[in-house]
Amino acid sequence: MSYPDFETPAFLKTHIQSVLDFYAPHVFDEQGGFFHHFLDDGSVYDRKTRHLVSSTRFVFNYVNAFHQTKNEIYRNFAEHGFQFLKKHQHGITGQYVWQIKSASPEDTRIDDGRAMAYGHAFVMLAASCAMQLELSGSEETLYQVFDFMENQFWEPAHNAYADERDETLTLLSDYRGQNANMHSVEALIAAFEVSGDPRFLTRAKQIAYQFCVVLAAQSDGQIWEHYNTEWQADWNYNIDKPDDLFKPWGFQPGHQIEWAKLLLQLDELAPEDWYLPAAIRLFDTAMSKGWDTRYGGLVYGYAPDGRFADAHKYFWVQAEAIAASYRLYQRTQNHTYLAAYHRLWQWSWKYLIDHHDGGWYRITSAQGSWIEPYKSPAGKVDYHTMGACWDVLSVMGEHRISAR
Repeated sequence: MSYPDFETPAFLKTHIQSVLDFYAPHVFDEQGGFFHHFLDDGSVYDRKTRHLVSSTRFVFNYVNAFHQTKNEIYRNFAEHGFQFLKKHQHGITGQYVWQIKSASPEDTRIDDGRAMAYGHAFVMLAASCAMQLELSGSEETLYQVFDFMENQFWEPAHNAYADERDETLTLLSDYRGQNANMHSVEALIAAFEVSGDPRFLTRAKQIAYQFCVVLAAQSDGQIWEHYNTEWQADWNYNIDKPDDLFKPWGFQPGHQIEWAKLLLQLDELAPEDWYLPAAIRLFDTAMSKGWDTRYGGLVYGYAPDGRFADAHKYFWVQAEAIAASYRLYQRTQNHTYLAAYHRLWQWSWKYLIDHHDGGWYRITSAQGSWIEPYKSPAGKVDYHTMGACWDVLSVMGEHRISAR
């Protein structure tokens, strides 16, 4: 199989456009927001369900698409999505709710009203992106959600955010997790870049150190997913669900690699001596333990004893590794990371990218075989895949997203 030149800006921009084109015919809902659930051919299989993660990620996608292309349609899409998010995904106590059903702007009901730190991290990211285009209400939204996160989830004794409150905001779940904190760091970096407010960078640095150094010491330098209220590793949480969408059991190569990428981004903004060694440790460990030497590709998760907990291949895991490997190559000039970048692209090009209908499949078997027709269920929307390309382009100096 022949491959394109994965190192060129032209390839990355063309590939991004191909993914945008997959969504273009059906994504826009004239009554508000976007449709979230797409089959392989791009048709919509659920026109009512609106998940907070998809709604926010669409704003990220279209703001970045505008930066890349300067096509006003993407600015309009970003505005359309951001206004829907603000107006229709709030609960009665002010939180952004996890999921709604929307038959029309006049017929919208809460389907799952929980307040999730993970979801609010993505609202911060969406608002930061919206600020880049000076969309109405974006700065106000960013600070409101940051304050909400601080008031409802921040645990200063542990330098981390808790995870979940009920719809009334009176009950805080005992669960603590790394995933919401990792995406909070991503959002806080974006918030600092667009606002220059040092509070965002300070909080991002605190969380990163807590998870990549302090808590990683509990698990031999790796990042475990789940913790109890005292932030001690919970080794049994979801032990029967290694394939859970948001809280899978096992070490997640994709998350450790995503942390490596975020550490390198922090090192660009405010260098510290520990960022690069930690990024290398996390990336190298994830690739060593998570790469499938028989079939290729990174697995979804592996157990503490090293066996694969879920050997399926997920689109986002390979995409985040593509971004992190290129950043590590650019930072270190170590060709091992450039080789990894090409190996990841080649496997994805062969097995995960749909060259007929467009976009990336969400998941394949361990062997790389197609297993489901749902190319983009709730949460996907190719934020990881296009985001990885935009991140590589930013390292190349070809994609500028900060408004400052």
